Amino acid sequence: MEFLSPGRLWFLLLIPLILGGYIFLQHRRSQYALRFTNIALLDRVAPRRPQWRRHLAVGLALIAALMCIVAFAQPKDKVKVPRERATIVVAIDVSLSMMATDIDPNRLEAAKKSAKNFVNQLPSKFNVSLVNFAGSASIIVPPTTDRSTVLRSIDGLELAESTATGEGIFTSLQALTQVPPDPEHPTEPAPARIVLLSDGKRTVGRTAQEGAQAAKAKNTPVYTICFGTDSGFIEMDGIRQRVPPDRTELRSVAEISGGKAYTAESAGELEDVYKDIGSSVGYDEVDKEVTSRYAGIAMLFTLAAAGACIALATRFP
Repeated sequence: MEFLSPGRLWFLLLIPLILGGYIFLQHRRSQYALRFTNIALLDRVAPRRPQWRRHLAVGLALIAALMCIVAFAQPKDKVKVPRERATIVVAIDVSLSMMATDIDPNRLEAAKKSAKNFVNQLPSKFNVSLVNFAGSASIIVPPTTDRSTVLRSIDGLELAESTATGEGIFTSLQALTQVPPDPEHPTEPAPARIVLLSDGKRTVGRTAQEGAQAAKAKNTPVYTICFGTDSGFIEMDGIRQRVPPDRTELRSVAEISGGKAYTAESAGELEDVYKDIGSSVGYDEVDKEVTSRYAGIAMLFTLAAAGACIALATRFP
């Protein structure tokens, strides 16, 4: 735990001093009681009561005081705040292997549905771009805050032959050059991420690793989602062809670029993956004062200590 005013924590030294004083007074009280030789009179003047009630009241009061001092020192914690400036490029593989039905209803439709949910969850001021790739790659939607255009374009994606994963990354980087400048920070590049959905190994174009290196050079992590199962297959001209996902290649893209690699074998898992990515790229962790949290705890212990004292007072003769 860190504090904005750590010097105020010196007041915590008062807690053991008060506790020591309480223990000392309890010891004196027992010694004073032993001076009475008339036990019957002692029981009438100072009847025995359960000690734990008194100790509980003091303990609650000390904890309340401790929490008050902690709050006084202005504790801070890491909290997530939405980024107001960022660009996300969603790059979707539309190669023929995406029509495999091992993810209901098929890989491409599952990817479309979860991609739209992901876009809807992003902060409204984010720029979002859409890229598709098969034998080549294209910028379908340049960076924009218009979510409806992106969503309609995702729905319109169609299958094509071959898989140019590397070209998909290079085209995504090209899309980032079209981000409108921030009027408040015209020379400062906005944070950017590429979310790459694919299931197959590159068959044409530059390698995925080359694209990852280019993304790393531009400080743009690539988050890869490799989905599908090893038993996935497609039928071409009446011939069944297995299309297992290539997890190793996509994992290397994420590692090289500084992103994260995910796998998903069902539509439900894809939803969880997108939530994780949205949390990673959509928020910054910043220091924020959390005094109210500890002030609230102190209030609860203060009320409890007051209740314990009232309960003791009602038992006094």
